[in-house]
Amino acid sequence: MGPGAGAGGPGTALPPLLALLGTVSPVVQAVPPDAAYVDLRGAERYFGRDAAGLAALIRVRALALYGVECAIGAGPGPMLARMAARAAGPGATLTVPGEPDAVRGFLAGRPVGELPGAGAAAVRTLRSYGLDTVDRVAAAPLSTLQRLVGARAGRELRERARGIDRTRVVPDAVARSIAADRSFDRDELDPFRHRRALLSLAGELGARLRAEQLVCRSLTLTLRYARRPDRAGPLDPVRRPGTARTRTLAEPTAHSAALTDAVYRMYGALGLQRARVRGMTLRAEGLIPRERASRQLTFDPVDEKARRLEEAADRARARFGPHAVLPGTLAA
Repeated sequence: MGPGAGAGGPGTALPPLLALLGTVSPVVQAVPPDAAYVDLRGAERYFGRDAAGLAALIRVRALALYGVECAIGAGPGPMLARMAARAAGPGATLTVPGEPDAVRGFLAGRPVGELPGAGAAAVRTLRSYGLDTVDRVAAAPLSTLQRLVGARAGRELRERARGIDRTRVVPDAVARSIAADRSFDRDELDPFRHRRALLSLAGELGARLRAEQLVCRSLTLTLRYARRPDRAGPLDPVRRPGTARTRTLAEPTAHSAALTDAVYRMYGALGLQRARVRGMTLRAEGLIPRERASRQLTFDPVDEKARRLEEAADRARARFGPHAVLPGTLAA
């Protein structure tokens, strides 16, 4: 079952929902920023209700206690449950029975981009060859898929398109996150200095992720504004204590360039004008071991060169300290 919060942000809605789900089943896995998986096999026997009945119980309690509308999906595994939750919409429940015919019926006709693990580049490639729906991917020869998107990615996509889900609900599996913080000495209005701090944050998180052999699936950027209402105009954003935005990455990564690009896009989407920023926090969430993540292969020599340089820089920092190698913008 994959309930997703339809109200509130990841910092406000997810923690109380996890506590609520813990009263139904001890097997709860957080999926930041706004979802969770729950294994209901024991709960069904304990409460004497099926998955749909437990979903109704969870939804009513979430709304009554926290004012949160949940979209809930139930299925034989986490993948189908999450896809069902997305299809259900806030305040609704969609159940996918475990019978093979029911699974095929649910997946048939759905866009291939809805499959977990189908990144933007892979989806574009598959669509260009007419494999634009899940059932078409399921019917395609394995050798064709592997030639288009790679051996491992092709095998996993074909299995998922056929409803085969090898993942399990693992308590606290992805609840971990790491964060980096930067504070300014004064109210900082200069967008260049904002972006310079973001570059530093992304570089620090990338280095820490690589050192721990991890990759992240999403980023949360929090900006803290100055609290000086006596100096603020009626439209000045400093009246707000802060702004937080979360973005799910196209694929799990610890590559500093990819993290920097994502956080720059998040910052640009805020559309800040003369914002007096006092501090920034960047949090990497949805951490998984690097060996469990798949990466879209590319023949771009620039990307491969950047990754080799990154590995060399990591070795230099490990030997001479964290400031041994810095981007030119930060070294200036």
